[in-house]
Amino acid sequence: MGFSGCSFRNTVAITSYKMSSGAADLRQRRKQNCTESDKMAPEERHKENSKLGRSPKYMLIQRFAKLFFGCLAAVTSGMMYAVYLSTYHERKFWFSSRQELEREITFQGDSAIYYSFYKELLKAPSFERGVYELTHNNKTVSMKTINAVQQMTLYPELIASVLYQASGSEEVIEPVYFYIGIVFGLQGIYVTALFVTSWVMSGTWLAGMLTVAWFIINRTDTTRIDYSIPSRENWALPYFACQVAALTGYLKKNLNCSAEKFCYLLVSASTYTFMMMWEYSHYLLFVQAVSLFLLDSFALAQSEKVHEVYKIYMFSLFLGYLLQFENSALLVSPLLSLVAALMLSKYLQMNVKKGTFMSRLLKIMYIYLVLTVTLTLNLLLKMFVPHKENEHLLKFLEIKLGLNTTKNFTMNWLLCQESLQAPSQDFFLRLTQSSLLPFYILVLIICLFSVTQVVFRRICGEPLKETVKLEDGRIGERPEIVYHVIHTILLGSLAMCLEGMKYLWTPYVCMLAAFGVCSPELWMTLFKWLRLKAVHPILLALILSMAVPTIIGFSLWKEFFPRIMTELSELQEFYDPDTVELMTWIKRQAPVAAVFAGSPQLMGVIKLCTGWMVSSLPLYNDDDLLKRNENIYQIYSKRSAEDIYKILTSYKANFLIIEDSICNEVGPVRGCRVKDLLDIANGHVVCEEGDSYAYSKYGRFCHEIKMNYSPYVNYFTRVYWNRSYFVYRINTVISFQS
Repeated sequence: MGFSGCSFRNTVAITSYKMSSGAADLRQRRKQNCTESDKMAPEERHKENSKLGRSPKYMLIQRFAKLFFGCLAAVTSGMMYAVYLSTYHERKFWFSSRQELEREITFQGDSAIYYSFYKELLKAPSFERGVYELTHNNKTVSMKTINAVQQMTLYPELIASVLYQASGSEEVIEPVYFYIGIVFGLQGIYVTALFVTSWVMSGTWLAGMLTVAWFIINRTDTTRIDYSIPSRENWALPYFACQVAALTGYLKKNLNCSAEKFCYLLVSASTYTFMMMWEYSHYLLFVQAVSLFLLDSFALAQSEKVHEVYKIYMFSLFLGYLLQFENSALLVSPLLSLVAALMLSKYLQMNVKKGTFMSRLLKIMYIYLVLTVTLTLNLLLKMFVPHKENEHLLKFLEIKLGLNTTKNFTMNWLLCQESLQAPSQDFFLRLTQSSLLPFYILVLIICLFSVTQVVFRRICGEPLKETVKLEDGRIGERPEIVYHVIHTILLGSLAMCLEGMKYLWTPYVCMLAAFGVCSPELWMTLFKWLRLKAVHPILLALILSMAVPTIIGFSLWKEFFPRIMTELSELQEFYDPDTVELMTWIKRQAPVAAVFAGSPQLMGVIKLCTGWMVSSLPLYNDDDLLKRNENIYQIYSKRSAEDIYKILTSYKANFLIIEDSICNEVGPVRGCRVKDLLDIANGHVVCEEGDSYAYSKYGRFCHEIKMNYSPYVNYFTRVYWNRSYFVYRINTVISFQS
């Protein structure tokens, strides 16, 4: 109703696009049309309201009330979710009653590394000095100077430290609370963005409420915030959710000029911010670009809008390249190649005379042309742009798809990670128990069939309707719906291969399912196919769009709300006394210049809690660090004391830490234990017809070193141990006396 006047503007814009031969002239005409549309909108709204017997003032109040209460519900949902996360985190770790060391131990693996650099920034004499030390860091990994800001994507920590110091929070709140508070606040924005996306698509904020309910109930499958607070995706995905919400509004038909400009600016800002927050963001944006490419290929959206988004991608990539210290991974990314190919193909189409044989040929071969140019550009860029980043991902995909096999420890270790395996049956069972999966499948099938019908009509030459009414029952003609259908199918396909992708897919499953059951258009589309005559289909669609989500919400409240309250009321105890004792010993007894060697996950915690230098880090985007991790993991293999000694001294390590949990690991999948993977890589295990044969003249190092006999005592001296850890000093002077 509110933007009915913009029908005129969109008609003129499309006509201008068809008649014009230049992009600049098109953009100028669109601006003029926007002005004319805004002038005519009040008159057309007045006429339409008169027909309905409602005054413009009444409609304005009604629209304002709907917008106000919807925004209030969206913001409230986000704030309540942030408070919920904070409360749950406090109950789980007893965070406020712990000492600083015990709090920091709750950050594990790569999360510990990210937070350690945040601490270093706050300790620096000035922000500029802190940034310089991070970009020329030689105090973290032995014998290696790294640009930590670029290599570990530390822009979230830079922002958090600036905000902490600039806001004067030093005397109000501790650094750790400020840091996790920002992350929890971003999760609130994440939920709010999903709420708004569902609301924009369905037209009712009831869909937003249902989205939030499903998101929280399926929290174990929608986010990994519970056990990895500082991870890059927890910082980045809220911005991506904002970008998707803005893009959803931007793709809508009949959008007034001010709303369109706002959505465009929000898409631009959130796309660039998302790219700066996560090193793998351009891969997710590539999936989104493919969705928009398919949307444009079937002429289901305004082509100029889609190409404006392509320009945003291009601008974000080059600006990110410059501000990320000339990050070559962005230049060789598939996103850049695809966008360049799309813009080149568009240029060729626009500069070929309409109606000629060449123009018709280009139209038919458009998809083939784009794919060919994309692959060619990507290969050329990889030939001329020196790059090493993320090459292991391609090797991993080859092995994952069965195109290659390897005995390499790192590749097999990655393949054994739970997040990189196919999702388990428990995942689908959890989504079904919360009623999310059945409704998602129903909504997806209806939307997909409707989109297929629209595509078939377009192939047959039938034009799209400028304004789709409720009684038409054509939900597949709305470009924002088509975009989300394609996007969720692509993300779902990835999630079926890699369980870690479920954290990208499941939130949008919540959003799409909630939109569908709350949308009268979806129910009307279904009734059109069923050809209902006994009951008025429009009335029934309106009733079901209110009744079905109400029933779902009530059942979810009855079943899951008591569980959530119980979860928040229970005091869980997280305490790791062995790790606390180890960190305390290092801080009190180890020399300041000491270098520690051990598993990468433990090294991250040591770096955070003590500040001592380590020989490896739990990061997997650098070939040298990957090789270091594999070499130091040899302490759990069947190799001689001399071999291990040479490896450790080559990295200038002074102390070695053996973890009992790895040495005596009893995993559910036998071939995925660290020691099994090392034996395979070192050729110490031969598998024939299901039987394993081990051969090595040395015992397993982590067992043998505990026996305290020669030659192990000649190379290593035990200086500390508890139930979980054994610490050995690496002797600088070797004695071979028995």
